[in-house]
Amino acid sequence: MEPLAIRLHENDNVVTAKSNIDAGIDIIEENINTNQKIPVGHKIATKNIAEGDKIIKYDNIIGIANENIKMGDHVHVHNTGMAERTKDYQFSEGCKQITILPENERATFMGYRRPSGRVGTRNFIGIISSVNCSATVCKKIAEHFTESKLSEYENVDGVVSITHGTGCGINSNGLGWELLQATIAGYARHPNFGGLIVIGLGCEVNQVAGMARSMDWSDSETFKMMTIQGIGGTRKTINEGIQLTKKMLPILNQDKRTECPASEIILGLECGGSDAYSGMTANPALGAAVDLLVRNGGTGTLAETPEIFGAEHLLTRRAINKNVGQKLVGFIKWWQEDYLTKFEENKNQLHQDPSPGNKAGGLTTILEKSLGAVAKGGTTNLVDVYQFAESINAKGFTFMNTPGYDVTSVTGLIAGGANMICFTTGRGSVFGCKPTPSIKLATNDTLYKHMTEDMDVNCGKILLGQSTIEEMGQEIFELILSIASGKKSKSEINGLGDLEFVPWQMGAIT
Repeated sequence: MEPLAIRLHENDNVVTAKSNIDAGIDIIEENINTNQKIPVGHKIATKNIAEGDKIIKYDNIIGIANENIKMGDHVHVHNTGMAERTKDYQFSEGCKQITILPENERATFMGYRRPSGRVGTRNFIGIISSVNCSATVCKKIAEHFTESKLSEYENVDGVVSITHGTGCGINSNGLGWELLQATIAGYARHPNFGGLIVIGLGCEVNQVAGMARSMDWSDSETFKMMTIQGIGGTRKTINEGIQLTKKMLPILNQDKRTECPASEIILGLECGGSDAYSGMTANPALGAAVDLLVRNGGTGTLAETPEIFGAEHLLTRRAINKNVGQKLVGFIKWWQEDYLTKFEENKNQLHQDPSPGNKAGGLTTILEKSLGAVAKGGTTNLVDVYQFAESINAKGFTFMNTPGYDVTSVTGLIAGGANMICFTTGRGSVFGCKPTPSIKLATNDTLYKHMTEDMDVNCGKILLGQSTIEEMGQEIFELILSIASGKKSKSEINGLGDLEFVPWQMGAIT
């Protein structure tokens, strides 16, 4: 008979239900009998756990029993609390020798090599607003270029508006300002853009002319700047933007995909709508794909600082040196001691429970979620740690400080240079982002079949015994190369990604 529950480590005192299990059912492989109905993805105690004792999953502490828990009981938020952690980061103690394939043996994909030397996986024209006041103008310009109007430009993936809700009423110094500037600068140099038009209103705090000076921008055939006030109003600016874009299209259409090594891929790693299976299937399978990418000289970047909380020690052990590990710990401390205290007036927010959807899927504490989330990063050494939107230059496994909010996190990754995104989900996120393709990885077979038009990969095959984590990692890696070469992801087929540019806002709005 198929096992009714999944055991992740011999030292664990809980197992996870593979399906809905009624009360009074024998779980033979664990020699226990269920005392209550156990929802799919939820935990079952395999031994008696006294009040105050540790609850162990992944061979790590995920919480503390708030009451006496009997063998066979449902273990979840009603009887589990957060654990006090021992902060032993063991910097670099888990580092290992990583073998990188010689250049002539590396996997390849068909990409757009830019004059900067970076390689794009798409060839877009971007219409970027400096401020929310110019967002509608940017949107109208992009909307003019329908699929039929672009049909003669086979090497152009589209015209996309990159708009946001800030740019004015903000302080022009401090971290909030620095991150906004870094984000726009990152998108402006992104290799998935072959052409760009930056549009402002004219009187905003975030001036186009100011960005041009600080970011060393200059007009060219494929890079233009203007303001609505300077051109003479909404209609004139839309018309001017359309005419400039029309001139760019035949230039971009001359770009051709060429064979490029997989070392040119910067893969952003994200999860959203997680469930209990995320840390068992999609996340470790994506981690196996990241290991393959690193072996081929490429880069994988984990993010979402609040969602590694409680598992950061697993990453500091893999840091190539103490300085890299300390950078990661520094961001954790900044969240706890500075950011949340200053802006949220709640220093304990980093300790909060997972979202309602996460809990419905079986995740009980942020520690449990974090232990599954870090699996996306694979097993290789942590070679560098970046601030939000900072340019990702290292080869290998890296980390970026971002919020847990998916769209803002991925905005930072793309600004950093991510030309591919892999997004794991157990509840059914439909996230897409432009200009970077987003590959959706379903954690379970039910989700994949229910939302097959949105899911690219069925990692639920691991639970069904149809694939191993390593085999699924190879499948994901090959799909990354295929989509990087021009095959459309499900989110691209569905037309998603025009509204997912959300810079990280902080501080007072005046």
